[in-house]
Amino acid sequence: MENASKWSRKDLIGIEELTREEIEIILEMAKSFKATIERSRKKVPTLRGKTIVNLFLEPSTRTRVAFEVAAKRLSADVVTVQGSSSSQVKGETLKDTALNIQALSADMIIMRHSAAGAPKYLSKYIDVPIINAGDGAHEHPTQALLDAFTLIERFGSLEGKRITILGDILFSRVARSNIWALTKLGAEVTLAGPSTLVPERFAKMGVHVCHDLKTSIKDADAVMLLRIQRERQTTTHFPSLGEYTALFGLNKKRLEWLKEDALIMHPGPINRGVEIDSDLADSGRSVILDQVTNGIAVRMGVMYLCMGVSENSLAEPLPL
Repeated sequence: MENASKWSRKDLIGIEELTREEIEIILEMAKSFKATIERSRKKVPTLRGKTIVNLFLEPSTRTRVAFEVAAKRLSADVVTVQGSSSSQVKGETLKDTALNIQALSADMIIMRHSAAGAPKYLSKYIDVPIINAGDGAHEHPTQALLDAFTLIERFGSLEGKRITILGDILFSRVARSNIWALTKLGAEVTLAGPSTLVPERFAKMGVHVCHDLKTSIKDADAVMLLRIQRERQTTTHFPSLGEYTALFGLNKKRLEWLKEDALIMHPGPINRGVEIDSDLADSGRSVILDQVTNGIAVRMGVMYLCMGVSENSLAEPLPL
């Protein structure tokens, strides 16, 4: 907790703008909160009396519920607004929606939106902290943070670790945030999948690009699988899901290509039988459910830090 005073951001918009030290501060906070959620009494009074609004204008299950649980574990009051129930269906602008939520005395807004840059745009007009819960194909910062946290729990450090991200990279905000987080923490990242979904231009982000499954995973310490983001694709990038699975799906036979201690990850939702077989998703190699649990601790840490800056109170830390 001693490094919390070094955090100076009111908002969490993306990983790209964070330094390694800032990422490590969040992960340190998450480690502290992980200990609290494993107790029989899981709530802490940190944000008692605060109101957090989940403004989810794009469908979500894991992320939305994880933020709700994290906020309640911090003793905050939580209100969730989803796209179909918001006044945006009546023509209200995003800016007006957020300003009205702030006027209703919200202390923080957690935001998911289909448009890249929407949280950054609102942060210019909203005084309370804004946490990006996913914006289009841009970033999903808390997912990358929980993925890094899960890997560090197993490995101790990401320095020199080889992580392969396999699947639809082109349309994945998870991939982009993970590239920034993992490389800043010292990992060597390989992106794998068909050339239509893993274009060579990603190499400019300091990663390796590979279009052969066996080559991409044989030396990996962890493989992170991504589903095909069909809702963001405007054209077909491969003939069929069946062909994708035949070339890049992870199954029992291809498990032999992995190192014996390599981890299997997935941010969800899983398309079983497409990017991964159920036997592997549910195996001892999988840390998929660990990722879900760690998402609560990471989001508690993020809310703690950003609320502290908003309250100008990190010199005198929020109560735990």
